[in-house]
Amino acid sequence: MDNNYDNQNNNQNNQNNNQNNNYNKSGKSAVPEARAALDAFKYEVANEIGVPLQKGYNGHLTAAQSGSIGGQMVKKMIANQEQQMANKTGQ
Repeated sequence: MDNNYDNQNNNQNNQNNNQNNNYNKSGKSAVPEARAALDAFKYEVANEIGVPLQKGYNGHLTAAQSGSIGGQMVKKMIANQEQQMANKTGQ
């Protein structure tokens, strides 16, 4: 019985991993409606940190420059979420 349960869990985990891998590889947003806002945010962050991001192809950027945009975006999104959570608990 335990072995059957483990097999079901493993199958579910594999399905979830496959969905996540397909999501990551496809470049699709988890919330497609947010795509335009995320793109605007990306250009805003690039400008703030001095990375010359252009619309379209950006092959002139180094990996470090590209990574710094994404890293700074993540930092800002986490800070924003933490602030929202703090505001909810402080109410």
